[in-house]
Amino acid sequence: MKLKNLSFFLLSAMFFMACSEDDDRGDNQEETPAEVNFQHLATINAGGTTEITAFDPVTKKIFTVNPDNDEVMVLDISDPSSPVKGASIQVGAVGTPNSVSVHGGRLAIAVEAPNKQDNGSVLVYNTDTQEQEDAFAVGALPDMVIFSPDGKYIVTADEGEPSADYLNDPKGTVSIIDAETGMVSTLDFDAFNSEEEALKSQGIRVFGPNATLSMDMEPEYVAISDDSQTAWVTLQENNAIARVNLGSKQIEALYPLGFKDYSVSGNEFDASDRDDVSELKNWPVYGVYHPDAVIYVNLDETGYLITANEGDARDYDAFSEEARVKNITLDATAFPDAETLQSDENLGRLKITTTLGDVDGDGDFDELYAYGARSFSVWSANGELIYDSGNEIASRTLELTPASFNADEGEADGRSDDKGAEPEAVEKLKIGDRTILFVGLERNSQVLVYDISNPVSPEFIQVLERSGDMAPEGVLAISAEDSPTEKDLLIVTNEDSGTISIYQN
Repeated sequence: MKLKNLSFFLLSAMFFMACSEDDDRGDNQEETPAEVNFQHLATINAGGTTEITAFDPVTKKIFTVNPDNDEVMVLDISDPSSPVKGASIQVGAVGTPNSVSVHGGRLAIAVEAPNKQDNGSVLVYNTDTQEQEDAFAVGALPDMVIFSPDGKYIVTADEGEPSADYLNDPKGTVSIIDAETGMVSTLDFDAFNSEEEALKSQGIRVFGPNATLSMDMEPEYVAISDDSQTAWVTLQENNAIARVNLGSKQIEALYPLGFKDYSVSGNEFDASDRDDVSELKNWPVYGVYHPDAVIYVNLDETGYLITANEGDARDYDAFSEEARVKNITLDATAFPDAETLQSDENLGRLKITTTLGDVDGDGDFDELYAYGARSFSVWSANGELIYDSGNEIASRTLELTPASFNADEGEADGRSDDKGAEPEAVEKLKIGDRTILFVGLERNSQVLVYDISNPVSPEFIQVLERSGDMAPEGVLAISAEDSPTEKDLLIVTNEDSGTISIYQN
């Protein structure tokens, strides 16, 4: 009897110890990261050009800007594997559409005037009936429109580009529409005119002919904080970001972004389309970040900005800043090997700005500044650089898809002398515990996918590329929660091919 009791006690103890070990293993075991593997689902040929897209989770419609036809194209993606084209929204009577945004059953369309130096408009439509509900006057050339996360504000980046003869250069502005009251506040940069020299010394570019700072600022893209209190606006040509207080309707600060040093290890790039090889090297060149798209991302209760550093030059009939390195005079002291550098197979073909680099004002160039940074960057909410992807885009695409590397209309290496892959679009999506970043490459006609959960160490996941899609202008992520398939979707709108492709995770 005592032996039976002892055996029972030992078996019981072993059982509880095993359970305890299993529990401990469960507590210590890391969760498996959510899978990210986007696959092509469908493509539709829209005709014309396709640029920015917005999605309405209620009607399951996507709305895509088609500037060639002065319309917003409408697709029902209730079955995203077989999109159904609906009646488009025609805006030609008002102007040309540039951007769209959706919130709470309302579609906002940014429309530039027939004369783009005139003030533009924001038209608001019901996403279900597609009937117009409101129209608001905003600044010249509204290039981007976005609803705040709470739907209270509609914000536009009014680029204010000059006329070709540079005789009409409207102020760049940011317009804030109160979606409830309809009140429009169009903010200019006049308050910073008195600070122009100080801001230029910090790296903000003000260089248009006879332009004041407020005329020279060209707002490009807008990101808004999760609490809908703050907007950040890229000023692409000016190489800066503006911070805007949406509540007080004030532009609070301008952040110069500085320059990227291509002579530093990790920043190698291909500078020539005439070297008969795709090869990354360090060069004595600086890159002007010139960000296009920007998004706001909250990671571990800290807000960050992520930019696509496309690059952009001013090239008008009356003023152009572009030149190739072989066509300028290099300072003999700064560039003792000038003749070699200026050959086509080295730096000779590279396009640079003539508005920077003559440090001592003697007419030759002591430094070289190229357009864009051929990268994506993570910035603090105060404009401090946290991370730049360096040569990641170039090295990654050269390794995985050499036929698409720095492509010019499908010809590899054709844009190496210009701005490389031209990162154009950025988008984010939360998948499980992971924050996923999508980077659209205009020239490579690709989208790169990264895990950006750690903002100083992004992890590459995959490259999305489909034959026939050319020049992704807009990238839109749809969460599984809002998706008609209950799976994550990615909508890629391709400007040159006029196609819209849908991917599913």
